[in-house]
Amino acid sequence: MFLTDLEYEMDASSLAPEPATYETAYVTSHKMACRAGAFSSCGQLVATGSVDASIKILDVERMLAKSAPEEVDPGREQQGHPVIRTLYDHTDEITALDFHPREQILVSASRDCCIKLFDITKASAKKAYKSITDAEPVLCVAFHPLGDHIIASTTHPVIRLYDVTTSQCFVCPIPSHHHKKQVNSIKFSPNGKYFASGSADGSVKLWDTVSNRCFNTFINAHEGAEVCSVAFTRNSKYLLTSGLDSSIKLWELASSRCLIQYTGAGTTGKQDHHAQAVFNHTEDYVMFPDEATTSLCTWHSRSASRCQLMSLGHNGAVRYIVHSGTAPAFLTCSDDYRARFWYRRNTH
Repeated sequence: MFLTDLEYEMDASSLAPEPATYETAYVTSHKMACRAGAFSSCGQLVATGSVDASIKILDVERMLAKSAPEEVDPGREQQGHPVIRTLYDHTDEITALDFHPREQILVSASRDCCIKLFDITKASAKKAYKSITDAEPVLCVAFHPLGDHIIASTTHPVIRLYDVTTSQCFVCPIPSHHHKKQVNSIKFSPNGKYFASGSADGSVKLWDTVSNRCFNTFINAHEGAEVCSVAFTRNSKYLLTSGLDSSIKLWELASSRCLIQYTGAGTTGKQDHHAQAVFNHTEDYVMFPDEATTSLCTWHSRSASRCQLMSLGHNGAVRYIVHSGTAPAFLTCSDDYRARFWYRRNTH
């Protein structure tokens, strides 16, 4: 049951496991701060990206086998190392990663002003098979649900829409539609009809994918604070946003109103870094990493009631969090150079 009807109160026994009950199943380290992460659509692969310009791709089954060898079927072949690829083709910080929805392709964005596409089926390929160069450092990148286009944002306010096959770039031709400052987060709706952007100018915008034009703007979405993250629900009807004011909001797109505000994170004051509000895989919970305490704040998505806090075990700010779309698993990427893979094993 996804967030199709927010008035519907679910029986607690039918909820997915609370994220605070997950455990660290694997930790991987980079040589510098880790600031980007992604799950593949099937949930079998994870990617992490670092300020050291490297990208790692990890196999979820191998991470789970490493953390609980007693659960691995003894008849199976010995599992290999969880890190199945390390990609070195950027020259500066990796800012964003996304997997192609259907193919074994990873797209990366970097402060080196490049977007790169990697074919991850090729074990020996350390380099991208396609590179798109921009004039500005690239901050965000995301695949369309069909995989034929990507949206990207840079330190410049204008959003780019690229054709993956031809690398042709499209931008909205109407100056008044654009953000006034850089875009911190950008995502396609699951139905592919539109995309959302959250900006340092404090606004959230909704764009039509076909015309590439803005059709709705939530001005001062977070009381004037920078918007840090945007995330659609699976039915494409609602948008979850977070801001530098440490507040998380759920918007109904049909009415342009904020339905729910999730409060109580960041009680020690204003956060310094961008953080993401995300749903778990069933949309029963909203998750947000609290910067001051490096703990995970979780709420019931419908009632907005707080769940128990959980320490994320990092020695630095958590700079990125992403939950699997298919399983009770999430990834935290931190300034302590590490990425932690969290998982909830069956307890029965």
